Amino acid sequence: MRDIEVKKKVFQELEGYVSDTCIIASNTSSLSIASIASVLKNPSRCIGIHFFNPAPLMKLVEVIPAIQTSSQVLATSQTTIENWKKVVAVAKDTPGFIVNRVARPFYGEALRIYEEGIADFATIDHALKSVGGFKMGSFELMDFIGNDVNYTVTHTVFEAFYNDPRYKPSFTQKRFAEAGYLGRKSGKGFYDYSQGAILPVPENNPALLNSILDRILVMLINEAADALFLNIASAKDIDAAMTKGVNYPKGLLAWADEKSIDWCVKQLRYAL
Repeated sequence: MRDIEVKKKVFQELEGYVSDTCIIASNTSSLSIASIASVLKNPSRCIGIHFFNPAPLMKLVEVIPAIQTSSQVLATSQTTIENWKKVVAVAKDTPGFIVNRVARPFYGEALRIYEEGIADFATIDHALKSVGGFKMGSFELMDFIGNDVNYTVTHTVFEAFYNDPRYKPSFTQKRFAEAGYLGRKSGKGFYDYSQGAILPVPENNPALLNSILDRILVMLINEAADALFLNIASAKDIDAAMTKGVNYPKGLLAWADEKSIDWCVKQLRYAL
Protein backbone atom coordinates (compact mmCIF):
# COMPACT_ATOMS: atom_id res chain seq x y z
CA MET A 1 0.00 0.00 0.00
CA ARG A 2 1.87 3.06 -1.26
CA ASP A 3 -0.99 5.59 -1.29
CA ILE A 4 -0.49 7.58 1.89
CA GLU A 5 -4.09 8.85 1.97
CA VAL A 6 -5.40 5.28 1.92
CA LYS A 7 -2.90 4.27 4.60
CA LYS A 8 -3.91 7.21 6.81
CA LYS A 9 -7.57 6.26 6.49
CA VAL A 10 -6.82 2.64 7.43
CA PHE A 11 -4.72 3.65 10.44
CA GLN A 12 -7.34 6.12 11.63
CA GLU A 13 -9.98 3.37 11.53
CA LEU A 14 -7.62 0.82 13.07
CA GLU A 15 -7.06 3.02 16.12
CA GLY A 16 -10.72 2.56 17.05
CA TYR A 17 -10.34 -1.23 17.27
CA VAL A 18 -7.13 -1.60 19.33
CA SER A 19 -6.33 -0.94 22.98
CA ASP A 20 -4.99 2.40 24.18
CA THR A 21 -1.55 0.85 24.79
CA CYS A 22 -1.26 -0.85 21.39
CA ILE A 23 1.67 0.28 19.23
CA ILE A 24 0.47 1.09 15.71
CA ALA A 25 3.24 0.46 13.19
CA SER A 26 3.60 0.84 9.45
CA ASN A 27 5.78 -1.41 7.28
CA THR A 28 6.12 1.32 4.64
CA SER A 29 9.45 1.52 2.83
CA SER A 30 9.27 5.22 1.96
CA LEU A 31 6.16 7.04 3.24
CA SER A 32 6.28 9.65 6.02
CA ILE A 33 5.62 8.15 9.45
CA ALA A 34 4.86 11.62 10.82
CA SER A 35 2.15 12.08 8.21
CA ILE A 36 0.59 8.70 9.03
CA ALA A 37 0.75 9.44 12.78
CA SER A 38 -0.91 12.83 12.31
CA VAL A 39 -4.38 11.31 11.82
CA LEU A 40 -4.29 9.35 15.09
CA LYS A 41 -5.82 10.56 18.35
CA ASN A 42 -2.63 9.40 20.04
CA PRO A 43 0.15 9.89 17.45
CA SER A 44 2.84 9.06 20.03
CA ARG A 45 2.12 5.34 19.60
CA CYS A 46 2.82 5.34 15.86
CA ILE A 47 6.17 4.14 14.49
CA GLY A 48 7.68 2.75 11.30
CA ILE A 49 8.83 -0.89 11.40
CA HIS A 50 10.14 -1.82 7.97
CA PHE A 51 10.91 -5.48 7.23
CA PHE A 52 12.81 -6.69 4.16
CA ASN A 53 11.73 -9.47 1.83
CA PRO A 54 11.69 -12.33 2.47
CA ALA A 55 10.96 -11.26 6.05
CA PRO A 56 11.57 -14.69 7.70
CA LEU A 57 15.10 -14.79 6.21
CA MET A 58 16.27 -11.17 6.13
CA LYS A 59 17.77 -10.08 9.45
CA LEU A 60 17.32 -6.32 9.13
CA VAL A 61 14.40 -4.29 10.41
CA GLU A 62 14.47 -0.51 10.04
CA VAL A 63 12.78 1.23 12.98
CA ILE A 64 11.62 4.75 12.21
CA PRO A 65 10.31 6.98 14.99
CA ALA A 66 8.21 9.92 13.85
CA ILE A 67 8.66 13.27 15.55
CA GLN A 68 5.47 12.38 17.50
CA THR A 69 6.67 8.90 18.58
CA SER A 70 7.28 8.51 22.31
CA SER A 71 10.63 7.26 23.60
CA GLN A 72 8.83 4.36 25.30
CA VAL A 73 7.27 3.22 22.03
CA LEU A 74 10.68 3.36 20.34
CA ALA A 75 12.36 1.41 23.17
CA THR A 76 9.60 -1.23 23.27
CA SER A 77 9.71 -1.66 19.50
CA GLN A 78 13.50 -2.09 19.49
CA THR A 79 13.47 -4.61 22.33
CA THR A 80 10.62 -6.62 20.82
CA ILE A 81 12.28 -6.84 17.41
CA GLU A 82 15.68 -7.73 18.91
CA ASN A 83 13.95 -10.54 20.83
CA TRP A 84 12.92 -11.91 17.43
CA LYS A 85 16.67 -12.23 16.67
CA LYS A 86 16.51 -9.41 14.14
CA VAL A 87 19.05 -6.62 13.57
CA VAL A 88 17.55 -3.20 14.31
CA ALA A 89 18.68 -0.08 12.46
CA VAL A 90 17.10 3.12 13.74
CA ALA A 91 16.52 5.71 11.03
CA LYS A 92 15.31 9.29 10.93
CA ASP A 93 11.87 9.76 9.35
CA THR A 94 13.11 10.97 5.96
CA PRO A 95 12.30 9.64 2.47
CA GLY A 96 13.55 6.11 1.90
CA PHE A 97 14.89 5.86 5.50
CA ILE A 98 18.29 4.11 5.19
CA VAL A 99 18.17 1.33 2.61
CA ASN A 100 15.77 2.79 0.06
CA ARG A 101 17.68 6.07 0.15
CA VAL A 102 21.25 4.78 0.14
CA ALA A 103 20.55 2.02 -2.41
CA ARG A 104 19.11 4.31 -5.09
CA PRO A 105 22.39 4.48 -7.10
CA PHE A 106 22.51 0.68 -7.27
CA TYR A 107 19.52 1.00 -9.60
CA GLY A 108 19.78 4.55 -10.92
CA GLU A 109 23.48 4.55 -11.80
CA ALA A 110 23.20 1.11 -13.42
CA LEU A 111 20.30 2.35 -15.53
CA ARG A 112 22.28 5.44 -16.53
CA ILE A 113 25.27 3.31 -17.57
CA TYR A 114 22.90 1.31 -19.79
CA GLU A 115 21.20 4.42 -21.19
CA GLU A 116 24.58 5.96 -22.04
CA GLY A 117 25.37 2.87 -24.12
CA ILE A 118 28.36 1.86 -22.03
CA ALA A 119 27.19 -1.69 -21.32
CA ASP A 120 24.13 -3.93 -21.50
CA PHE A 121 22.12 -5.35 -18.60
CA ALA A 122 24.06 -8.60 -18.40
CA THR A 123 27.49 -6.93 -18.42
CA ILE A 124 26.55 -4.44 -15.69
CA ASP A 125 25.20 -7.25 -13.53
CA HIS A 126 28.29 -9.36 -14.24
CA ALA A 127 30.57 -6.51 -13.11
CA LEU A 128 28.72 -6.10 -9.82
CA LYS A 129 28.75 -9.81 -9.05
CA SER A 130 32.12 -10.98 -10.37
CA VAL A 131 34.20 -7.95 -9.42
CA GLY A 132 32.16 -6.36 -6.63
CA GLY A 133 30.96 -9.48 -4.86
CA PHE A 134 27.27 -8.51 -4.89
CA LYS A 135 24.92 -11.49 -4.75
CA MET A 136 22.64 -10.02 -7.41
CA GLY A 137 23.19 -7.48 -10.15
CA SER A 138 21.12 -4.31 -10.41
CA PHE A 139 18.87 -5.55 -13.20
CA GLU A 140 18.42 -8.99 -11.64
CA LEU A 141 17.39 -7.30 -8.40
CA MET A 142 15.00 -4.88 -10.11
CA ASP A 143 13.40 -7.86 -11.85
CA PHE A 144 13.13 -9.63 -8.49
CA ILE A 145 11.57 -6.62 -6.75
CA GLY A 146 9.36 -5.78 -9.73
CA ASN A 147 9.89 -2.85 -12.07
CA ASP A 148 6.54 -1.39 -11.06
CA VAL A 149 7.44 -1.45 -7.35
CA ASN A 150 11.05 -0.28 -7.80
CA TYR A 151 10.05 2.55 -10.12
CA THR A 152 7.31 3.71 -7.72
CA VAL A 153 9.74 3.80 -4.77
CA THR A 154 12.27 5.76 -6.86
CA HIS A 155 9.58 8.21 -7.97
CA THR A 156 8.36 8.62 -4.38
CA VAL A 157 11.87 9.32 -3.09
CA PHE A 158 12.56 11.72 -5.99
CA GLU A 159 9.43 13.77 -5.29
CA ALA A 160 9.97 13.67 -1.53
CA PHE A 161 13.47 15.13 -1.99
CA TYR A 162 12.05 18.02 -4.03
CA ASN A 163 13.21 16.52 -7.34
CA ASP A 164 16.85 16.16 -6.32
CA PRO A 165 18.49 14.92 -9.57
CA ARG A 166 20.40 12.24 -7.64
CA TYR A 167 17.14 10.32 -7.32
CA LYS A 168 15.72 11.00 -10.78
CA PRO A 169 13.69 8.02 -12.07
CA SER A 170 14.65 6.30 -15.31
CA PHE A 171 12.53 6.40 -18.47
CA THR A 172 13.89 2.95 -19.30
CA GLN A 173 12.41 1.45 -16.16
CA LYS A 174 9.20 3.46 -16.58
CA ARG A 175 8.69 2.07 -20.07
CA PHE A 176 9.42 -1.48 -18.94
CA ALA A 177 6.81 -1.11 -16.18
CA GLU A 178 4.30 0.41 -18.60
CA ALA A 179 4.86 -2.46 -21.03
CA GLY A 180 4.09 -4.97 -18.30
CA TYR A 181 7.70 -6.17 -18.20
CA LEU A 182 7.69 -6.25 -14.43
CA GLY A 183 10.34 -8.91 -13.93
CA ARG A 184 10.11 -12.40 -12.53
CA LYS A 185 6.46 -12.08 -11.52
CA SER A 186 5.39 -11.33 -15.11
CA GLY A 187 7.85 -13.69 -16.79
CA LYS A 188 9.74 -10.88 -18.48
CA GLY A 189 11.63 -7.82 -17.32
CA PHE A 190 15.17 -6.81 -18.12
CA TYR A 191 15.63 -10.57 -18.60
CA ASP A 192 13.38 -13.19 -20.14
CA TYR A 193 12.21 -15.79 -17.59
CA SER A 194 10.16 -17.92 -19.95
CA GLN A 195 10.99 -21.60 -20.25
CA GLY A 196 13.84 -22.19 -22.67
CA ALA A 197 14.85 -18.53 -22.83
CA ILE A 198 18.51 -17.97 -23.71
CA LEU A 199 20.40 -15.86 -21.20
CA PRO A 200 22.46 -12.98 -22.64
CA VAL A 201 26.23 -13.37 -22.49
CA PRO A 202 28.05 -10.51 -20.72
CA GLU A 203 31.26 -8.90 -21.93
CA ASN A 204 34.40 -9.95 -20.07
CA ASN A 205 36.56 -6.88 -20.58
CA PRO A 206 38.28 -6.38 -17.15
CA ALA A 207 38.74 -2.61 -17.63
CA LEU A 208 35.06 -2.18 -18.50
CA LEU A 209 33.89 -4.33 -15.60
CA ASN A 210 36.05 -2.46 -13.10
CA SER A 211 34.91 0.92 -14.38
CA ILE A 212 31.25 -0.12 -14.04
CA LEU A 213 31.77 -1.29 -10.47
CA ASP A 214 33.74 1.80 -9.48
CA ARG A 215 31.10 4.15 -10.86
CA ILE A 216 28.21 2.46 -9.05
CA LEU A 217 30.18 1.85 -5.85
CA VAL A 218 31.33 5.43 -5.39
CA MET A 219 27.78 6.73 -5.84
CA LEU A 220 26.57 4.26 -3.21
CA ILE A 221 29.35 5.36 -0.86
CA ASN A 222 28.40 8.99 -1.47
CA GLU A 223 24.80 8.30 -0.47
CA ALA A 224 25.90 6.46 2.67
CA ALA A 225 28.22 9.33 3.62
CA ASP A 226 25.44 11.85 3.00
CA ALA A 227 23.06 9.87 5.21
CA LEU A 228 25.66 9.85 7.98
CA PHE A 229 26.40 13.58 7.56
CA LEU A 230 22.68 14.40 7.84
CA ASN A 231 22.23 12.15 10.90
CA ILE A 232 19.78 9.84 9.17
CA ALA A 233 21.35 7.00 11.14
CA SER A 234 24.60 6.04 12.85
CA ALA A 235 27.54 4.69 10.85
CA LYS A 236 27.01 1.31 12.49
CA ASP A 237 23.32 1.20 11.55
CA ILE A 238 23.95 2.41 7.99
CA ASP A 239 26.46 -0.37 7.33
CA ALA A 240 24.30 -2.95 9.10
CA ALA A 241 21.31 -1.87 7.03
CA MET A 242 23.11 -2.39 3.74
CA THR A 243 24.69 -5.74 4.65
CA LYS A 244 21.69 -7.23 6.48
CA GLY A 245 18.89 -5.56 4.52
CA VAL A 246 20.08 -5.93 0.92
CA ASN A 247 23.00 -8.34 1.34
CA TYR A 248 25.78 -6.00 0.21
CA PRO A 249 29.17 -7.72 0.51
CA LYS A 250 30.48 -4.94 2.79
CA GLY A 251 29.16 -1.94 4.64
CA LEU A 252 29.52 1.08 2.38
CA LEU A 253 31.25 3.27 4.95
CA ALA A 254 33.68 0.48 5.80
CA TRP A 255 34.20 0.00 2.05
CA ALA A 256 34.96 3.71 1.70
CA ASP A 257 37.62 3.44 4.41
CA GLU A 258 39.08 0.40 2.66
CA LYS A 259 39.25 2.18 -0.72
CA SER A 260 40.36 5.44 0.97
CA ILE A 261 38.57 8.75 1.08
CA ASP A 262 41.04 10.09 -1.50
CA TRP A 263 39.94 7.38 -3.94
CA CYS A 264 36.29 8.23 -3.32
CA VAL A 265 36.84 11.95 -3.94
CA LYS A 266 38.78 11.28 -7.15
CA GLN A 267 36.09 8.91 -8.43
CA LEU A 268 33.35 11.43 -7.69
CA ARG A 269 35.26 14.18 -9.50
CA TYR A 270 35.71 11.83 -12.46
CA ALA A 271 31.98 11.01 -12.41
CA LEU A 272 31.14 14.71 -12.52
